[in-house]
Amino acid sequence: MSKQKLELTWVGKEKRPKLEPRILLEDPEKSYHAKQRVSENDIFDNRLIFGDNLLALKALEQEFAGKVKCVFIDPPYNTGSAFTHYDDGLEHSIWLGLMRDRLEIIKRLLSDDGSLWITIDDNEAHYLKVLCDEVFGRRFFVADVSWRTTDNSNNNAKTFSLDTNHVLIYGRSTDWVPNFIQDDAKRSHFKNPDNDPRGPWFDGNPVNNPALRPNLQFNLVGPYGDVIKHPPNGWRWSKDTIEEKIKAGEIRFSEDGKRIIRRTYLQDMDKGLPPSNFWASLDDTGHNRQAKYELKNLFPEIPTVELFGTPKPERLLRKILELATNSGDLVLDSFAGSGTTGAVAHKMGRRWIMVELGEHCHTHIIPRLKKVIDGEDPGGITKAVDWQGGGGFRYYRLAPSLIVEDRWGNPVINPEYNAAQLAEALCKLEGFTYAPSETRWWQQGHSSERDFLYVTTQNLSAAQLQALSDEVGAEQSLLVCCAAFHGISAAAAAARWPNLTLKKIPKMVLARCEWGHDDYSLNVANLPLAEPSPTIPAAKAAKSGRKPSDSRTTDLFGDGEDA
Repeated sequence: MSKQKLELTWVGKEKRPKLEPRILLEDPEKSYHAKQRVSENDIFDNRLIFGDNLLALKALEQEFAGKVKCVFIDPPYNTGSAFTHYDDGLEHSIWLGLMRDRLEIIKRLLSDDGSLWITIDDNEAHYLKVLCDEVFGRRFFVADVSWRTTDNSNNNAKTFSLDTNHVLIYGRSTDWVPNFIQDDAKRSHFKNPDNDPRGPWFDGNPVNNPALRPNLQFNLVGPYGDVIKHPPNGWRWSKDTIEEKIKAGEIRFSEDGKRIIRRTYLQDMDKGLPPSNFWASLDDTGHNRQAKYELKNLFPEIPTVELFGTPKPERLLRKILELATNSGDLVLDSFAGSGTTGAVAHKMGRRWIMVELGEHCHTHIIPRLKKVIDGEDPGGITKAVDWQGGGGFRYYRLAPSLIVEDRWGNPVINPEYNAAQLAEALCKLEGFTYAPSETRWWQQGHSSERDFLYVTTQNLSAAQLQALSDEVGAEQSLLVCCAAFHGISAAAAAARWPNLTLKKIPKMVLARCEWGHDDYSLNVANLPLAEPSPTIPAAKAAKSGRKPSDSRTTDLFGDGEDA
């Protein structure tokens, strides 16, 4: 019987956006820094980016690929409810496509020792798990943590009171492990009732070997003559070593003599204890109502109705960053919401990048971060980490689309771009690093130590190209992006100046991207309707009263249920 690979499918899965890698433009008036250093560890180069988060992720990819230690995202849960700051009711298949596009870039941004953490509820959690398995690979799945989100069950629930959310965790490598917990409260199950000289202990796991070891597949004999069969892979130690540990009391027989028990000692847990996948302690990870209360205290002037309904508590983010990062590591949140991730990362001495498209980027996030930087935020984890203020962030917005149409409908370079911005944009499109030279006017970017890029909106003559070629020299190469070149054909130019590569703008980039597309957000108001499924013709859908966007799709098990 042949094995059939199961995968998550949905209408429009094959459609992928051709994203424009925009440049980022800093607005110094919205950037903010402390007036003086509070400590030598203050971090000032954090980034708050205003704009569509898919375009922002693409904009970050060239500079930060492989450099982000932890990505935390709290995406819209697609529950069908309308929230104040975003519409959270996308059709299931569209939601999956939009999440897939973001996850693929996030994967490229993560460092080899990095990890992804996603909060989600039951509505999409299991589909999202399978989607992440496709993007990252099933072997990179680490855990599905159950986080208690409320301090009071819903007594009006029709079926179950939904008191937990999921936290899906994926490592960038298969050997990713979290930081272990150094918490005395977590060690309370270690006791020493028999005054063991090695200190507190508890009866731990059997001494089986995690890998197949035929030379360790031997049986033991208990004190009453019972044969104790070896685990499938063999014991962890040789027979001589096990006998020594039995004499030392580290391994003992059960009362009936039919099995062995190993003592695990606290003194051997020098790296701490592994975290649990059940986060039920409200003191440890907080809850949504507490987080909203903290926001209300932070912004008493903002009406409660305008605050986020289910913000994430700072304690939750502290827990995640303690497990996933160390001081100075880079944290990314592309669904910034109320800015909790940046606030917590800042207080914990992590570098951070946040992305937010909504106007609450200006009404909530910036004021919140200013209070954190000024040491005027007494809530959240401030006291727990002894935060005193300091550091800062830079505010960026996504540049407009590089290509626009003129009044005759012809594609042209956006007139809002100045010369430096145009050079930076073309560097990003061509895979060059934007780094203008102070001494070589034609050296605006580089892809290697000897390969450079030059951008001009002029029409270059043969004489000008000859002068460029002479300055570049035979040991280097130059990509010349210009409006046009005249007096010589492209073929003749390539033969005459082998150290120059000529490309015309904007023609050189027209087919690269979806120009002028500014919003890929998970907001139903900004999305086109999905095309009807081939299995349900549009006419049939119309007759049945269903909208084209209510199309059916094959789910994970291929049974054709509504997606």
